[in-house]
Amino acid sequence: MKILTGNDLRTGAVIWWTGSGWSLFVDDAVDVGEDAEEILAREEAARRVNVPYVCQASIDAAGHVRPAHIKDRVRALGPTVRRDLAVTTAEKTGWDWVI
Repeated sequence: MKILTGNDLRTGAVIWWTGSGWSLFVDDAVDVGEDAEEILAREEAARRVNVPYVCQASIDAAGHVRPAHIKDRVRALGPTVRRDLAVTTAEKTGWDWVI
């Protein structure tokens, strides 16, 4: 599964491609398959996202989108040293793959 991520051009927040727009939540991300480069070019040209890129992911047993690389997992949930700054927490979502 391929998903798209980048940073919101206005706020700098990590965002994920939903198929029709961008979301703060990785669970909203959709598989872009072979259309990744086309979507990236269009969204970057429209100046809605900064430094977008494709990352590998999977769907876990609970149905959550799980980025394959640790860097993208941290981007999905927020800082690992300040849980109060996290986008969401593993406890709230039931995710067991944070790190």
